[in-house]
Amino acid sequence: MRISDIMTGTVLNGSEVISMYSCPCRVVLRSIDNRAVNPRLSKELGSRHRAAIGLTEENDSIAIVVSEESGKISIVVQSIKLYDAAATTQTTKGILEGLRLGTSGVRGLVSDLSDAVCYAYAQAFLRSIATDSARVVVGHDLRPSSPRIAAACIQAIRDAGREAVFVGALPTPALAYYCALQRAPGIVVTGSHIPFDRNGIKFYRADGEIDKADEQAILDAEVAVPEALSPAPLPAVDAAALEAYVARYTHFFGMGALAGMRVALYEHSSVARDVLRTVFERLGAEVLSLGRTDTFVPIDTEAVRAEDIAQARAWAQAHRFDAILSTDGDADRPLIGDETGTWLRGDVVGILCAQYLHADVVVTPVSSNTAVEKCGAFRQVLRTRIGSPYVIAGMDTQRGAGRVVGYEANGGFLLGSDVEYGEAIGASAAETAGVGAGSVGTGGFGSAEVATDGPEATQKCLPAGAARLKALPTRDSLLPMLALLAMARAKGCPVSQLADALPRRFTASDRIQNVPTEFSRALKALSVMPSFSAAAACRSPLARHCNASICAFVRSEGGFASMCSWIVTSLS
Repeated sequence: MRISDIMTGTVLNGSEVISMYSCPCRVVLRSIDNRAVNPRLSKELGSRHRAAIGLTEENDSIAIVVSEESGKISIVVQSIKLYDAAATTQTTKGILEGLRLGTSGVRGLVSDLSDAVCYAYAQAFLRSIATDSARVVVGHDLRPSSPRIAAACIQAIRDAGREAVFVGALPTPALAYYCALQRAPGIVVTGSHIPFDRNGIKFYRADGEIDKADEQAILDAEVAVPEALSPAPLPAVDAAALEAYVARYTHFFGMGALAGMRVALYEHSSVARDVLRTVFERLGAEVLSLGRTDTFVPIDTEAVRAEDIAQARAWAQAHRFDAILSTDGDADRPLIGDETGTWLRGDVVGILCAQYLHADVVVTPVSSNTAVEKCGAFRQVLRTRIGSPYVIAGMDTQRGAGRVVGYEANGGFLLGSDVEYGEAIGASAAETAGVGAGSVGTGGFGSAEVATDGPEATQKCLPAGAARLKALPTRDSLLPMLALLAMARAKGCPVSQLADALPRRFTASDRIQNVPTEFSRALKALSVMPSFSAAAACRSPLARHCNASICAFVRSEGGFASMCSWIVTSLS
């Protein structure tokens, strides 16, 4: 078919033209709009473009739309827009309309994360951020959709002439750590704690998480998606990444560090369930496995489900243990309970871990409770905006300030500097014999020579007569678990007493569950309103709309109860 033969709109099924429509065909357009327009797409695309994309989401058709204003041709294949019939490239932003790239990577419905979309994201990462690396590390969590998405990313890596190092199913912090050891970028397929019908992709540079500038560079990158994309099966798993992660903590804490302790693992579908058992057993603990399932369970450590609260307490009554431990899906956030089966708040866990490490500087978002200041254990507490990139940026400003750590209200713990001890955990960095600002608090993955291959990588980094924990500026669940257990054992007290010893909290954060979308949009709109007088704000149509939406939610069945429950939980 010649381009001159294409009218304002053409739909192809293979090589057969099954529908043609032009500007006068209002009836056809209306029927398409009502049935197939994708509401997530920007309205700037126009109704024909959105309808064309909607059609390809419903069937295997190819849609071609010619702009009346510019004459530009849009070709849509399986919801992927390829602008300009003469080329196969466009910006990532153009291909990935409707999917969000942010702090936690790209996330969306599995149905939206097609092979082409995942391929495009991986290719954009390679072209914009990981431009010089010959090797790229790839891993995933235990979601049913994750292996397929990982295969698409690996195909993009191979097509770019790079080597894909496939490390299989493993915790996100384990992949980040291995990327640092290998000095290679990485991609991990995970949706963290969100429901199983969703998934996501996170990107790592060799020195840690991508930042906001990197996110924009990925969106602006020009990518090319093959017309016939058929990812190859996943390659064999390289086990060195998991082995290095296990060695990191067994070497630091030492064999027998948890001897005599009995821990319960709420395994569910956490990708770390087997890794945790290995580490705890090597450190001398007895491990009790509970709640293992092949069905994905979306554990949110900031909003623990009522059934998980009840289940943990029931297990505590049925079994004897010193602590119950779990993680979210990709194991970058811990869920730690005491001997009574009471789950500890993530920001309480963060304080206790920082105390165990004798941190000099603690970086944490404004959403974390105020006990971190009230306890008086740290030389400096630096508050940031919410999100791990801001915590990482805050830790970067404290390089050379001693032991620098960070944590979030979800419990994810970030190590901003190397930590080095003699035989025991003890003094602050400035007081540790033979260890000064030159070796502690230097920050970043590159603060010391690091072995670049094999499971012995961590051991090779260790100086004689000391244990060194390399900086890991990404959320990690294993370090705070081990820190709390080691602290309880050293003090000879139950885990519950560690939390009880902290000052009464004057602030706390939590999440209100099942908040209507309209309510969320109203709050977001209010948050970006320009500052002006209260009287003017009340008269503003936007303010009146937002206030009405907020009031409607609070007055709704269950809305007021949710608000009250959140307040009570926060203050208890």
